[in-house]
Amino acid sequence: MTDAAILVLEDGRTFRGAAYGARGETVGEAVFTTGMAGYQETLTDPSFHRQVVVQTAPHIGNTGINDEDPESRRVWVAGYVVRDPARVPSSWRSARTLDNELERHGIVGISGIDTRALTRHLRERGAMRVGVSSGDTDREALLERVLASPGMAGADLVGEVTTPVPYVVKPVGDKRFTIAAMDLGIKASTPRYLAERGCEVHVMPATATAADLLAVDPDGVFFSNGPGDPATADGPVAAARGVLGKKPVFGICFGNQVLGRALGFGTYKLKFGHRGVNQPVQELATGRVAITSHNHGFAVDAPIDAPSDTEFGRVEVSHVDLNDRVVEGLRCLDIPAFSVQYHPEAAPGPHDAVDLFDDFAAMMRGGA
Repeated sequence: MTDAAILVLEDGRTFRGAAYGARGETVGEAVFTTGMAGYQETLTDPSFHRQVVVQTAPHIGNTGINDEDPESRRVWVAGYVVRDPARVPSSWRSARTLDNELERHGIVGISGIDTRALTRHLRERGAMRVGVSSGDTDREALLERVLASPGMAGADLVGEVTTPVPYVVKPVGDKRFTIAAMDLGIKASTPRYLAERGCEVHVMPATATAADLLAVDPDGVFFSNGPGDPATADGPVAAARGVLGKKPVFGICFGNQVLGRALGFGTYKLKFGHRGVNQPVQELATGRVAITSHNHGFAVDAPIDAPSDTEFGRVEVSHVDLNDRVVEGLRCLDIPAFSVQYHPEAAPGPHDAVDLFDDFAAMMRGGA
């Protein structure tokens, strides 16, 4: 007989289902992601640290788990919520089941609940704290523990996911550029895409200073994705300020927020964030729309209608989300620096925005 499990949101909304993955209890921020595929990349994305992920697609686990697609060294989600898990994976690449992988990493999950109703609730009320338990299914006791847990606003999580020591990713083929990359929760795909463009990528901890980044004599500096509240990232922001105007800069996701703060803009928490592989983003200069991969609960507060004057010159909002007009990119007009809020390195896709890595290469050559 399958063990019972319970999910309780901080506002008291309760769902009962079956245990999935590890047995036990977990708390975190409840968020939903809209991808129908790519769950392995979601699980191993450090940006999901301390979040309980709800999959909106009803059937999850079809392709199992393999050893080629992880985006980091471990599963980072705090918990996992699915409606109808696959009983048997169907892929020649599968090495084990999703259920077994969650259990192996100690990730508590729940299945068999109405994830559409849960997603609609989060869309109406916003992302909130949640508890999942397959041990003690007492609703009131779990709710009490949820309400005692910390929220995501003010959470300083980058130090928990960054690499403890620097390392180097060698270029594919001839070396063309040297890049200093600050690991704020970097995904494995990012250095790989840069390496394919002839970049030798020096990945550094989030504690690196501007002097540390410049010490490798880079042709460009990169700031990665990551979890938590960007308002807590004073160290990375100081590092960004120290390299702006000296080297070309490219940031994605959390790195976009770091660049935004370094330029003098604020950040704020979105009601329920953007997560999934089907988010439409428009480049304002061209009108081009790309379907992109997102994972962020915070955004940069910058004016969309006209460039802003900053300490580092004029800065424009380069991209916006077509669903809600949230800022999805920044571009400096007087120094070589730009960033996007989404993931051009998206794996398994989409790949509409992968040419941003080529834009960075062009910038390092002096062509942009």
